[in-house]
Amino acid sequence: MRFMLLMIPKGYESATPDTTPPVDRVEAMMKFNTELERAGVLVGLDGLHPPSSGARVSFKAGKPVVTDGPFAEAKEVLGGYWMIRVASRAEAIDWAKRCPGSDNEVIEVRQVQEMEDFPEDVQRAAKPFEELQRKHGKA
Repeated sequence: MRFMLLMIPKGYESATPDTTPPVDRVEAMMKFNTELERAGVLVGLDGLHPPSSGARVSFKAGKPVVTDGPFAEAKEVLGGYWMIRVASRAEAIDWAKRCPGSDNEVIEVRQVQEMEDFPEDVQRAAKPFEELQRKHGKA
């Protein structure tokens, strides 16, 4: 089973584009990242720039509308993620609990949808998806 551990740092929704984490926080997170890797559960990980340097594409009446960040209505935003492969939801939660998070951080644990999770008709409709995963490296 694959799970994403989604880091949601409070206040990141209003961070300036040049915001970077303090060195001591990066060092603590790197210890956690190394622990995930040594355990053989780490599939991928990345940090994200603040929303102030991003954009959102919404669809009004089927037409794309681009809004540059920051986003006034944002209450929580994604700061980064880990993709892990573990045996259960409980194990994914255990890993999230090991993260050296601070008082202003929350980790959301979400299971990745696998093709076998869907009924046969949905699997048939999504067959090209598996080819895309093969071509571009399934996480």
